[in-house]
Amino acid sequence: MAKKQKAAVAPAPAPVQTEPENLERNARKTMEGVVVSDKMDKTRIVTVERSFRHPFYEKIMKKQSKFAVHDEKNDSHEGDLVEIMSTRPLSKSKRWRLVRVVKAAPKVAEAKA
Repeated sequence: MAKKQKAAVAPAPAPVQTEPENLERNARKTMEGVVVSDKMDKTRIVTVERSFRHPFYEKIMKKQSKFAVHDEKNDSHEGDLVEIMSTRPLSKSKRWRLVRVVKAAPKVAEAKA
């Protein structure tokens, strides 16, 4: 009987890199809207209005959506026109963050009663 020769073990292949080093993220959704509430700390409620044509009646219609937006520096105030961008979930309701204040609302002097 001939002796069995041991098979030569090949070195393990190098790990396959699935993601390139300079990974670029997908384009994020951006919208413009008006701040309707600034009562919370670092959170704003922004209303975004969009118009569309009704599929059957072909009338131009408007729809409003409210988004909870993260404002890290408390830059925006009620009435400001702001640009928001989608982001990872930051809380139960916040999935948007403030990019910039496009147009600040005119400041109104508060009258003391």
